[in-house]
Amino acid sequence: QLQLVESGGGLVQPGGSLRLSCAASGFTLDYYAIGWFRQAPGKEREGVSCISSSDESTYYADSVKGRFTISRDNAKSTVYLQMNSQKPEGPDVYYCAAGPPYCPLVAATDWYDYWGQGTQVTVSS
Repeated sequence: QLQLVESGGGLVQPGGSLRLSCAASGFTLDYYAIGWFRQAPGKEREGVSCISSSDESTYYADSVKGRFTISRDNAKSTVYLQMNSQKPEGPDVYYCAAGPPYCPLVAATDWYDYWGQGTQVTVSS
């Protein structure tokens, strides 16, 4: 069974850091681009970051540039999202998704084939 499982969410104070993980089971992530999305209650899911399979190009939403870093470890079939200098938000649910080998020009949920169940992130004092 093909699965993506996110972990690492929680409560963090503004200015703090969290690292999210997206682990694949039942398949290897080597040939997939991996995107991270977040969704606030009552709002649409928005793209946060993406890392391609081929050359590991990375893309970030303007709102997180300079603060978030996406990386992948294909040997572990895991992609990470390091989130630093967190701004107040949440509770948001962060999702990872696997799709074709290169990241789309515009973050679009229908680009991706597989989705995880999400992990919740709250940034609050």
